[in-house]
Amino acid sequence: MAGSINTVVLVGNLTRDPELKSLPSGTSVCSLRVAVNDRVKDPTTGEWTEKPNYITVDVFGGQAENCANYLARGRQVAIEGRLRWREWETQEGQKREALNVVANNVQFIGPREPAAGSGGAWPPAGGGQGAPYNDKGLKPAEDDFKDDDIPF
Repeated sequence: MAGSINTVVLVGNLTRDPELKSLPSGTSVCSLRVAVNDRVKDPTTGEWTEKPNYITVDVFGGQAENCANYLARGRQVAIEGRLRWREWETQEGQKREALNVVANNVQFIGPREPAAGSGGAWPPAGGGQGAPYNDKGLKPAEDDFKDDDIPF
């Protein structure tokens, strides 16, 4: 029987400032809320629109502290991690469940604040320095890759 694969890769924007807490063991945990858009076609108008998905991400240890110190609402991030399913019961006896992501790696994308002259748009035109997508955020720009980057 083959083993399971549980890997998630997300690129999106933070919908709120990070929340840093400590576990009883002293380990830092930072909660991030990330919006990742899906393109969907409206069946009545035939127009393409973007529908957001809101995903909770937990980051642990030193990386959690870095997220809390350097990230803020609106910042674009790339996250690699795994899915985690949780179930619990409220004080009122109601059963609750949630699916979130436990981050293995969080990459900060773009500048810390909107660039001057961008009119406050986030992300700034061009996707920010180091962004993996073109100025429309749809696909990698052709000049972003070199033949040396291909692993075969």
